[in-house]
Amino acid sequence: MFPTLPAGIWMGLLGTPLLIAAGQVLFKLTSASAGDFGFRGLLHLALNPLLIAALALYGIGTLVWIYVLKSVPLTLAYSFMGLTFCFVPLLAQLFLGETLTLRYAFGAALIVAGMLAING
Repeated sequence: MFPTLPAGIWMGLLGTPLLIAAGQVLFKLTSASAGDFGFRGLLHLALNPLLIAALALYGIGTLVWIYVLKSVPLTLAYSFMGLTFCFVPLLAQLFLGETLTLRYAFGAALIVAGMLAING
């Protein structure tokens, strides 16, 4: 089934987890400036451009995902969301300087192997 999908659907299957992962990095960056859990702190947080960008990425990812699901059964498509567990550490290393380990590489390889098993 998957080899016959149009390029746009493939972009959505891979792009949605990437958008979600990028949103997670923006949430982490937002957390650095989060204030107290009071009205003033929540108002400051709600107006934070990084938080707004993260929520926008989540929204765009959701819209793309809805169109992907028109062409792909949920039981198969959802395995691609596992890629967020691969993309988040890569983006965290790139933008936050977090360290990647051999354990991460092994785990990411297992996730990809699982996706191949589900969709193969």
